[in-house]
Amino acid sequence: MSTVTTPADRAVAAPSTPPRRRLDWRVRFAALSLIWGFSFLLIKVGTEGYAPFQVTLGRLVFGTAVLAAAMAVRREQLPRGARTWGHLAVAAFLLNALPFSLFAYAELTIPSTLAGICNATSPLWGMALSLVALSEDRPTRVRVAGLGLGFLGVLTVLGAWQGFHGLDATGTALALLASLSYPIGWIYVRRTLAGTGHSHLSMTGAQLMLATVQLAVVTSLFTTLPTRVSVVPLLAIAALGALGTGLAMLLQYGLVAEVGPTTAQMVTYFVPVIATAAGVALLGEALAWSTPVGAVIVLTGAALTQVRPKPRKVSQS
Repeated sequence: MSTVTTPADRAVAAPSTPPRRRLDWRVRFAALSLIWGFSFLLIKVGTEGYAPFQVTLGRLVFGTAVLAAAMAVRREQLPRGARTWGHLAVAAFLLNALPFSLFAYAELTIPSTLAGICNATSPLWGMALSLVALSEDRPTRVRVAGLGLGFLGVLTVLGAWQGFHGLDATGTALALLASLSYPIGWIYVRRTLAGTGHSHLSMTGAQLMLATVQLAVVTSLFTTLPTRVSVVPLLAIAALGALGTGLAMLLQYGLVAEVGPTTAQMVTYFVPVIATAAGVALLGEALAWSTPVGAVIVLTGAALTQVRPKPRKVSQS
């Protein structure tokens, strides 16, 4: 559920001074975990009253409004330069418009618990892509083992030994494609937007604004206006955008600036746990034993893919 603030978080220059700290970072870390964990439940509720593209558009509208307000308070300006805006448009598609829409469509046919676990495969996809896309990110035996273990966990979640019985293949594939879209976007951002000199908040606000424009065009072309206003799904979409996108980006931005990208990235491992608990407790979704067991394997593998080799000590003669 990320934007420019990702494991490739150094792709966008951070401001010279960190934002003012009001709450302990652990409290904000827990809040971010809860917000993103409940996002999959909110998507599910939103699609009960509105088309997936409408859910995504509403999410982006409310999320952009929150970031626009934050930019106004901090007197941030939008980035300049046609080249920067062009790269941001691609990033907006890969990191927001595409994965948000794919998750919304996926949850038409799969439970929110499965969508949350599929989201946790992003580090695995990122590791696989880094083998060929980022020459400076060399694999190690531990990281490759984590990659294999993680995808074994995916097969466990999906019940591969019983022929994926009872699984909606299309919805699951869409959720996995959404999780794949994130690392592709991260790699693109890392290669094209590093060292722009603009603040992270400015870049993220511009990115969400462009994603909103993209979804506004797509939604107008492929959906029709709803015949009635469904209040509960609309409230879910508002919460998904204002909290799960706008506020979440501000929290993540502050965590990266304060405790660094490695610690901030650990939130990824709490999201599927919360998504599963929320789906089972509040939506009454069924939970087979293979789901939590597979999720643990996925998260373990994802954690191993993030292990960096220790720098070699240079001996002095």
